Amino acid sequence: MVLRQEVQAALKALAKNKAPGIDGISIEMFQHMVAVLEVLTCLSQKIWKTVIWPTDWKRFIFMPIPKKGDPTESEESKNTTIMEFVLVGFSDEPNLQWILFGTFFIMYLFILLGNSIIILITRIDPTLQNPMYFFLGNFSFLEICYVTVTIPRMLTDIWTRKGNISFLGCAMQMCFFLIFGGTECLLLTVMAYDRYVAICNPLHYPVAMNHRVCIQLVAGSWISGIPVEIGQTCQIFSLSFCGSNTINHFFCDIPPVIKLACGDILVNQMAVYILAMMFLMLPFLWIVVSYGKIISNILKLSSAKGRAKAFSTCSSHLTVVILFYGTAAINYLLPKSNQSEGLGKLVCLFYTILTPMMNPVIYSLRNKDVMVALKRLLPNY
Repeated sequence: MVLRQEVQAALKALAKNKAPGIDGISIEMFQHMVAVLEVLTCLSQKIWKTVIWPTDWKRFIFMPIPKKGDPTESEESKNTTIMEFVLVGFSDEPNLQWILFGTFFIMYLFILLGNSIIILITRIDPTLQNPMYFFLGNFSFLEICYVTVTIPRMLTDIWTRKGNISFLGCAMQMCFFLIFGGTECLLLTVMAYDRYVAICNPLHYPVAMNHRVCIQLVAGSWISGIPVEIGQTCQIFSLSFCGSNTINHFFCDIPPVIKLACGDILVNQMAVYILAMMFLMLPFLWIVVSYGKIISNILKLSSAKGRAKAFSTCSSHLTVVILFYGTAAINYLLPKSNQSEGLGKLVCLFYTILTPMMNPVIYSLRNKDVMVALKRLLPNY
């Protein structure tokens, strides 16, 4: 419980002879007005009991007041605190808000339904009980997790026309987005390795890709990036944020958040590039090497029908890889000075929404086994 005497002591401890705020009330007036003491005591006790901050307090930005030297250097300023961020989203298009809400809502439902059907048929259809479809089912589940981190929050912001997100909420969203995004990069690499073994070493395929190995590869894809992504998130949100708390994006992504940090952020930017190299470029290079060997082996086949069948098993995965890696590389590896904020949001839409939405379409339309399984599941359609 906050005591009246504690509030009174805190008021007396305030430095005197300071300039008043925009309301014109000086510190001395606060210290000598009995009503102020009573109101502050009552408010402090209410906060203590409910553990809820007043709404207006959450929207404050405590600006750095330079003591000397360069005001952009964090060590030259007093402590700053941002208790929440504001996601701009697509509020710069006020006349399109309901159209955007409807579009994104339908896309989200399509992602949930399409990927859920892929998970279902890879689990129950007897002809799809092999490593390739085991990985596809896990990939579809991952896509659902991936989009659920961003789309529901974006839909809420469009519906309420408010983009306020707490400091902790922003950090959590970024952390889960990075974890699922990193897992997706690794799982796509595992799927490329599966196709490499199936086409280049078909006799060893049943042994090399047995069920135990498949589970280990999927578990490794999920687990291996978690410590790195948590560390990256902690590093970013341990920075000092000063000035604006407005994030010109539809979710808490690394580039727009790190823009709000003050002081020297070169080390953090380098860490972002290293992370992008680890989870984007290295897996992508492995995929390129795998497909180089796959294509080389396919071209050696004497039968045109055999070549066509081998290419068909790889084309769906390769299409998803190009869509996901291409847009993600543009966002995280290209210098930010070379792209506008509007272009950055558009690029993010590709790998956060459009790629997960296209996944069921690509794998169903370009894969005969999946199409046959869908017909068995939905015989009347």
